[in-house]
Amino acid sequence: MGRDKRNEKRGEHFTKLVRNMMEEPAWRALSSTAQALYPWLKLEWRGPQANNNGRISLSVRQAAERQGVARNTVANAFRELQAKGFIAVTKPPKLGESGVATSPLFELTEISLPTAHGDSGRRLYKQWSEGADFPVVKAPTHNPKGTNGKEKPRHQNDDSTVLEFAPEKKKAAQK
Repeated sequence: MGRDKRNEKRGEHFTKLVRNMMEEPAWRALSSTAQALYPWLKLEWRGPQANNNGRISLSVRQAAERQGVARNTVANAFRELQAKGFIAVTKPPKLGESGVATSPLFELTEISLPTAHGDSGRRLYKQWSEGADFPVVKAPTHNPKGTNGKEKPRHQNDDSTVLEFAPEKKKAAQK
């Protein structure tokens, strides 16, 4: 029995979730949003012949649109997947000088990297235990404190009056 070519003609794309992974305590500790996000990330993987693991890109906006939830909800799901060891950030997000942002690049720890010679990935989620989350790579802030020596101009809240009426009378009254 050969492969069914009908699905390839329609351009359908699928991924599989392995039951052993889904029975791990780390998977059970994920929220339903994070569990629903993982297949979307895995769909970005191009397969073993064109292995792009470690360079998988899915932005928060794209994921929120695909799942039909708010961006903050998806951002939390990305952090959960990192903390439980299902994904690892290989290149953090950044905002370029021209204002064009790049989304982070991810590694699915269940799949081997293209440079690794092996059948399985690091599978960090197997090492996870309650209260021992993996470090989460967060998007860098856009220089709010001037870490490169440049202080950004920002409005200072001042509750003083903007206009002084009759400043001569005020000065006379203070004497």
